[in-house]
Amino acid sequence: MSHNLNYNSKTEKHSIFSVKEKAWHGLGTIIENYPTSAEAIKYAGLDYIVEKRNLFTYGDDTTPETEDNDIVMEWRVDVPNHYATVRTDTDEVLGVVGRDYHVVQNIDAFSFFDSIVGGKDGINYETAGALGKGERIFITAKLPEYIKVGKNDLIEQFLFLTTSHDGFGSITASFTPIRICCQNTLNAALKNQSNAVKIRHTASAHDRLKEAHKLLGITNLLAKEMEDVFNQWAKVKITDKQVKKLVQIAMAPNKETLQNLQIGKQDEFSSVFTNMVDNVLEYTSTSPTQQMETTKGTLFGAYNGVTGYFQNVKSYKDTETKFKSIMTGNALGKAQTTFDLCNEFAKVGVNALN
Repeated sequence: MSHNLNYNSKTEKHSIFSVKEKAWHGLGTIIENYPTSAEAIKYAGLDYIVEKRNLFTYGDDTTPETEDNDIVMEWRVDVPNHYATVRTDTDEVLGVVGRDYHVVQNIDAFSFFDSIVGGKDGINYETAGALGKGERIFITAKLPEYIKVGKNDLIEQFLFLTTSHDGFGSITASFTPIRICCQNTLNAALKNQSNAVKIRHTASAHDRLKEAHKLLGITNLLAKEMEDVFNQWAKVKITDKQVKKLVQIAMAPNKETLQNLQIGKQDEFSSVFTNMVDNVLEYTSTSPTQQMETTKGTLFGAYNGVTGYFQNVKSYKDTETKFKSIMTGNALGKAQTTFDLCNEFAKVGVNALN
């Protein structure tokens, strides 16, 4: 599988660091101790500046070939209100943006995190890196507290931030609990509340700081809600037949598949859908992390089966595709659908799957 991690030909390194554990495909810098933000930005190869530079074109294809710069300049046509974003260390063009676009430097992204975690003990930068030519970066920081399910099932809590320099997407920071042993991403919106904040690249530093404190408030609230929900689910038993139905509904790609589920026409399912469901069920029943008291035969285990499939089993074109799917795309959508189904099952039982 491809990874799409940025490779800096000048430093001959991939732009990613990870603490203690190997990062994607074993690439990048592995360090033993948690770094400061200043150290993290260097380990991750993110210590570069991005500039907005003017764009121009030529009047037509008959531009005279000449070494006289004055003549060439007469044929140059400036492109108004549009700019190229360029890495100053490599002169690579990362994207094209508008007049109001504000470049958020990589160091500003770390400063955003510092403003969230500053003054709190035990919060550490876990990993950071860049994708493509460096147009998208990501940072994760681990919180000191855990979500505890049952007696021994601990879920780590992370803050995740991603931003881009290509004009696509906002600055996005989110709360992401990840299970220690199997690294399942458990993104879920509880009570219609988002677990993320999004900030436009036109936002002021003051606005970004305000959103940082908002995210910390979301984190504290969601952590408590998730702990209560997951402990409830860990006590709810669910049969293999019910798990299969739940997975089929959660993974259904369209309304037609859902309709066939309701009338029992499983022979109409596509082989892609059937294989996907089988893979989820296999992971749910055989993964070592699914044999714990909190997961084996429980509703919590069914939910972890779906999220674990997207994190640990499903094949993706490259790491960036996986990254987007889990954080903002299809995997997150399926996780949310599964969360809603599990929540309903915990309240009304098997009728939630009809």
